[in-house]
Formats: sequence, C-alpha cells, structure tokens
Amino acid sequence: MSLNRLEQTLHDYIVSHPEERHFWQNKVRALNAGAAEPSQAVGRLDAELWRYYEERSAVVASIKEAVRAYGLKRTSMKNLAEYLSRLWVEPKPRKPPAGGSGTEFTPHGFA
Repeated sequence: MSLNRLEQTLHDYIVSHPEERHFWQNKVRALNAGAAEPSQAVGRLDAELWRYYEERSAVVASIKEAVRAYGLKRTSMKNLAEYLSRLWVEPKPRKPPAGGSGTEFTPHGFA
C-alpha cells in the first residue's frame, strides 16, 4: 500500500511515539468493531486522522515542515486508515458460502 507524503509523515510520527501508537491502535480497533462495514470505519478514520494531522501541525516539527512544503489543504488519509486497520484489526472470519458447492476441501483427498 502506498501512502501519500502527508500520510507517511503522520504514520511515522504515530509509530515512533508509543503513547500515540497505543491511542491510535485502540481507536482503530474501536471504530472497526463498531462499524457494520470496514469501509465505514475507514471513512471515519480518514476524517479523524486528518483532524489529528491539523492539530499536530501546530506542535510537531516534522508535520510543521510538511505543512510549510505542501500547505494545510484537506488531503485524504484513506490509505493510512486502511493500512492501520489491516495492521491492527483482527480480520473477521469469512462466512461460508450459502448451501455449499460440493467442492469442500478434504486433506489428501479423503472424505
């Protein structure tokens, strides 16, 4: 997965600060647990990560530099939201196909 420059800057900040990483791990897990669909959690995370980026732009040197270089115009944090969800959220088990297809796998071809 490819992150844009601003997403990468925020990611690097989050993972290099244990208390920030712990906060975001909990937030990502909670949003994913409360969402009916993963895309809903990603949308909310995108918005919350942007708000956090704006907040941190006043105090974090690496983010201040990014703002000076690229401005503070709203930029998508969707890729970062998807990446953090994949990294920190246990995948939900897939539902078995309805009715079965008759092609169930048995080890070594034995029934």
